[in-house]
Amino acid sequence: MNHRSIPKSSKRWVVKIGSALLTNDGQGLDRTAIETWVAQMAQLRNNGIELVLVSSGSVAEGMTRLGWTERPVAIHDLQAAAAVGQMGLVQAYEASFQGHGYHTAQILLVHDDLSDRQRYLNARSTIQSLIALGVVPVVNENDTVATEEIRFGDNDTLAALVANLIDADLLVILTDQKGMYESDPRKNADACLISESMAGDEGLGQMAGESTGELGRGGMVTKVRAAQLAARSGTSTVIVGGREADVLMRVAAGEDVGTLLYVDCLPLAARKQWLAGHMQTRGELVLDEGAVRVLKAAGTSLLPVGVKSASGKFRRGEMVSCVDRQGVEVARGLVNYSIQDTLKILGLSSDKFVEALAYQGEDELIHRDNLVLVS
Repeated sequence: MNHRSIPKSSKRWVVKIGSALLTNDGQGLDRTAIETWVAQMAQLRNNGIELVLVSSGSVAEGMTRLGWTERPVAIHDLQAAAAVGQMGLVQAYEASFQGHGYHTAQILLVHDDLSDRQRYLNARSTIQSLIALGVVPVVNENDTVATEEIRFGDNDTLAALVANLIDADLLVILTDQKGMYESDPRKNADACLISESMAGDEGLGQMAGESTGELGRGGMVTKVRAAQLAARSGTSTVIVGGREADVLMRVAAGEDVGTLLYVDCLPLAARKQWLAGHMQTRGELVLDEGAVRVLKAAGTSLLPVGVKSASGKFRRGEMVSCVDRQGVEVARGLVNYSIQDTLKILGLSSDKFVEALAYQGEDELIHRDNLVLVS
């Protein structure tokens, strides 16, 4: 059966390869496997499909080079391993792609690169330019300089954010499982492979569980979350076994391989994509029932009169989360006032701003162009 939900016009892919695959479960870079995947990606490029590769493996390769048998916990040890391992990872990809006539470009990102609007646009422009030049961008999290506060947390999430960034048609996550199962196949021999489902199916998270591997930070649950994040920009996701023969070519042919999590919502505008995928917030606004109802029904701007309380440390232009009285996130957006000024105008109409602030600012706490609903 074909993956009927993958449009035949899918011409821009993000391919993500995990640590367990790249390092043959921790035995060092599997250069034979890398060459196999690269050969398929080169063929896809020859067939007119634009590619961005998101690659894990730097920490795992660094561990192998340093003789470490267990993944370190301390952030500086992880950064050291990543710095050592990144050398081998880049060399492997560069050599393999050049053998097929393609140049590669290394792109290392931290969360702030995609949460800051200007840097987001710079990263987007750079990757778009590389694609136009026929270069294959190889993206990884910048583990060497990242700290816990700015880490993506896993490269599945990074791959989804890159898919948002470049308006990809398809995200292909290569993993050490054949796809997503209804239950853990390592614990249940009768577990059934899920052929396809809507990315927004709420039951997927429970089926994915919380298991993680020794080498990577992700698990099947992070792949489901990545698919849901990618879907916000109209990107479908295929989770599939990287060791399957000709796996990428079979996905491209529409073969029923792996698990397809297809888009079940309309793509958001580019700015809304960025807002929806913005993982870091600097504060929280608690809305009253009327404000929640109006935001959901009419997609209007958020006014201070509908906000009951504010917390956090945010400045004008930073991201805040908007929640209802039960703490459920309703929306997020870029706020027009600092936390100090927000607290002064809570519950007020705009004609009271001058008295409260000693200046007249915007009428909206968050303008609708800078606001996106998340539930």
